[in-house]
Amino acid sequence: MAQPLTEASVLAALSNVAAPHGGDVVARGLISGVVVRGGHVRFLLTVDAAEGARMEPLRQECERAVHRLPGVLSVSAVMTAERAGTPASRAPGPGPAPAPAQHGAAQRIDVPGIRHIVAVASGKGGVGKSTTAVNLACALAALGHRTGLLDADIYGPSMPRMLKVSEKPQSTGGKLMPVERYGLRTMSIGYIVAEDTPMIWRGPMVTSALEQLMRDVEWGELDVLVVDLPPGTGDAQLTMAQRVRLSGAVIISTPQDIALIDARKGLNMFRKVAVPVLGIVENMSYFVCPHCGERSEIFGHGGARAEAARLGCEFLGEVPLHLDIRETSDNGTPIAATRPDSEHARIYREIAARVWDQLAGAKPKPAPRIVVQ
Repeated sequence: MAQPLTEASVLAALSNVAAPHGGDVVARGLISGVVVRGGHVRFLLTVDAAEGARMEPLRQECERAVHRLPGVLSVSAVMTAERAGTPASRAPGPGPAPAPAQHGAAQRIDVPGIRHIVAVASGKGGVGKSTTAVNLACALAALGHRTGLLDADIYGPSMPRMLKVSEKPQSTGGKLMPVERYGLRTMSIGYIVAEDTPMIWRGPMVTSALEQLMRDVEWGELDVLVVDLPPGTGDAQLTMAQRVRLSGAVIISTPQDIALIDARKGLNMFRKVAVPVLGIVENMSYFVCPHCGERSEIFGHGGARAEAARLGCEFLGEVPLHLDIRETSDNGTPIAATRPDSEHARIYREIAARVWDQLAGAKPKPAPRIVVQ
């Protein structure tokens, strides 16, 4: 009878993998964060930053060692690099991230088969960015474009709930197969890790995980991959902006001044790394009472349009604050896909059409060279 798949059995398998400079990867403290769930295994491989570029074969060897265990459906080894002298055995935990390692030009993340990659970003949370990203992707698919959706929010993935995904992605040929919903090919770390599992990871771990979600997924041929970024201007955003051939970024904001200030920061970040800003969407732009039809501008109105004009970028459209949008998002039935004849679905299609018009005339720019001083 086969032994159950456990953290101990995973570590036992990994103890057969030789570590650089002697010993094995487990004894040397290079393995941490082992997660085993339903045949899906995930763990961290910590290496010296100076050797990071040469450690990819070791990462693959670790994955192969675990894949040989009975009952394993998929394996994902996330490689993270810390400075020499940082204890490799220290497990992910709260606290500041280590100082960035000294690198030359960063290696570009290539994703073959994808014509355009579009980042959906916001300067702060709570503006409906993920809801907009999902419905934008569904609207692009409704317009006939082969579309993918990547949930790049490592700390707070929302796609499992917003797309009602409970199954785990299958693995074939060393790559994860995207989960298909509403004509979209989708992937999220939330498909692999339990919903209530806290991702207490340092910056380099987040960057490594995001790179693998881009590179190690069998996306196939796509016209556009929509990437839902976490709010702010942190590691995930910089990884996408600096190391991926982005065709452009869409900024989500609400009308009020405080949200527009943060949206401006996100827009300026993309411009500084030569990523075109395709435009701004004003979400929660107004509210229409379902009982009396009276329109109320709860968060103000027109701020994003004025900001787009001031910054010289396109205003993509206004999305109202409406119960139907909220309910369909929470239920995993995005309104742009499940209620195509609704007024709100029409709004998302118009935004998607404006985005695609810009993509159709744009050529993806090469990722800039990065030197961390």
